[in-house]
Amino acid sequence: MSFLIGPMRKHINGHKELTAHNELLKVENIDKVYIPLVMGNAKIDVLVKEGDLVKIGDKIAERNDHFNVPIFASVSGKVLGIEKRQATNLRPSDHIVIENDGKYEKSASLSTLGPDASKDEIIAFMKEKGLVGCGGAGFPTYVKYQTDKCETLIINAVECEPYITSDARGIVLYKEYLKEGVLAMFKASSAKVCYVAIKETKKDLIPELVELFKDAQNVEVKPVPDVYPMGWERTVLYELIHKRYDKLPIEVGCIVSNATTAIMLGKAMMTGEPITEKIVTVSGDGVKEPHNVLCPVGTPYKTLIDMCGGYSAEEVEVISGGPMMGGAVTKDEVTVGLACNAVTVLKYHKVEALKCLRCGQCVEHCPSGLEPVNISNAYKANDIDRLEKLRPMDCIECGMCTYICPSKIEVTENVRKAKRAMALRAKK
Repeated sequence: MSFLIGPMRKHINGHKELTAHNELLKVENIDKVYIPLVMGNAKIDVLVKEGDLVKIGDKIAERNDHFNVPIFASVSGKVLGIEKRQATNLRPSDHIVIENDGKYEKSASLSTLGPDASKDEIIAFMKEKGLVGCGGAGFPTYVKYQTDKCETLIINAVECEPYITSDARGIVLYKEYLKEGVLAMFKASSAKVCYVAIKETKKDLIPELVELFKDAQNVEVKPVPDVYPMGWERTVLYELIHKRYDKLPIEVGCIVSNATTAIMLGKAMMTGEPITEKIVTVSGDGVKEPHNVLCPVGTPYKTLIDMCGGYSAEEVEVISGGPMMGGAVTKDEVTVGLACNAVTVLKYHKVEALKCLRCGQCVEHCPSGLEPVNISNAYKANDIDRLEKLRPMDCIECGMCTYICPSKIEVTENVRKAKRAMALRAKK
């Protein structure tokens, strides 16, 4: 990195030890699941009605705009109807409510896919199974692979966000699914080389991954520095192939997929099951006993928190995702969606912000090469013309500027507001 733009990344305390080696808890005998029908602003078509009996893996809803993403039942039982509940977007949103019959019967229509499948068959299978990015974004996976321009496939197992260890736990538990999924993605990408990126500090896991892929031609395990945000696709891509792009990795011949997404693909190929359950990291100083929890999609956050001993303080902040890029929710009735990987609970501490010291730390450490404090100031001044020049829409809301700020200014939140202001202007 040029000294003129700063390091653009930083090692931060990950607090991974809270859950890295704890017992994996499992949600069992849950009474109801509430499957969120939220995929950005897309309309979701509901395919079931009140009173219908469903099994695990039955298709119950579908996004069908410019993307096609089916949604499946995560338990067997009776559909009780549609209920408005708060979702991660903080708005009342439709959820399909299924009463669990405790039988956990699986759909008779679950289809598998063999390792000899062609590129087109794998991509069609990704679409059929509703595979989405499990690193938090939830982007439909099949769309990435509809290209013949890929030269490098990167499987992102970096997991740089503090507290979160769900990817690592999944890799340990589901190595065969991971291998099956990675090899299928490699074939679907038509890439020449596949890199499995993982933090260099994962000394116990790296040798296991090397052993797992020792017979896989052109698949290499690549340790990367333990810095934030190394897990962002722009950062890990630059670290491995030293290229930058404008909007999408495919512009430089690259596809980046999350390790848990590969695991879910491998599981679907070998068992036929789509994404019906997730490993979710429940951690932070606001929960008594942090753990990773295996749960059905549609499990309320409160259920997970209660399994981890409940809250450790009266005033806490519940975050969907990690503390850097996750979003705070106001109710723990929010439920686990397809892309959910963590619930972070932190004790509430009131922070008094000081005036900006003009130290430039937020600019030096911004991984997008932006000027966060200037974006914040332009937003406060309602100077939309200046905002356009400062490119706030390029912000990934990684939280680095707020984290690094010695004045404790909520810089990221102000940039987020600036992005909303720009989006509203674009609609006029």
